[in-house]
Amino acid sequence: MDMADTQSWNTKSYQSDAGFVSVLGAGVVEWLDLQAGERILDLGCGDGVLTRSLVEAGAEVVGVDSSESFIQTAKASGLDARLMDGQVLEFNHEFDAVFTSAALHWMLEPELVLSGVVKSLKPHGRFVGEFGAFGNVGAIVAAMRAVGKSMGGDVSLAFPCFFPTVEQYSELLKQHGFEIDEIISFARPTPVPNGIKPWLKVMGGAFFRQFGEKEDEAYDLVIDALRPSLQDYQGNWTADYVRLRFRAHL
Repeated sequence: MDMADTQSWNTKSYQSDAGFVSVLGAGVVEWLDLQAGERILDLGCGDGVLTRSLVEAGAEVVGVDSSESFIQTAKASGLDARLMDGQVLEFNHEFDAVFTSAALHWMLEPELVLSGVVKSLKPHGRFVGEFGAFGNVGAIVAAMRAVGKSMGGDVSLAFPCFFPTVEQYSELLKQHGFEIDEIISFARPTPVPNGIKPWLKVMGGAFFRQFGEKEDEAYDLVIDALRPSLQDYQGNWTADYVRLRFRAHL
């Protein structure tokens, strides 16, 4: 999982309050159609949960991420994991496929990402992944921006992400020489088992930290605004995820 400049990651808190992201990402692995012996780049590998599944399927995998905490965790489990900005990939036509899950939306220069992916792939290589689509966490972002505006904060810190439409990302892929095999977007309401506040701290902590002594007040206001749409009668929270999944080749 790569990140925008305002985002930071801690392996322990991520695994505790957002570890379900890797579990849900397992579906896109099927689109990779992995063949034993292939060399795969896992772009934005996070703590390496999905990376390990690719290794166990018989691939030779290199994982890259810009979070030092994640890379340390992945390396400690025996993976080939390297600290690297996904917008400045340093490979030269050596991978059969580039795989990515829940990472591309944190990379705000998609053209640079795609240029690096093309340079990393062998001729006819594949690019397969899933990330946030247009409308992803829309209710959450709207609540954060409304609270931020009322409290005099920087609303641009409310999920500064790249959430494209299918049409927008299709055009970007084609501009970089990819032929699209399949691309879809779909709503995936996602239960947040530990409650919305821990999830907000992991995913959007920079927004709340800007308020200093009023940080808790900002959390309370956002959570109150979200209750009618994201909390059920039993008190369970669900994040309003929308995902974009694609499979393309050179």
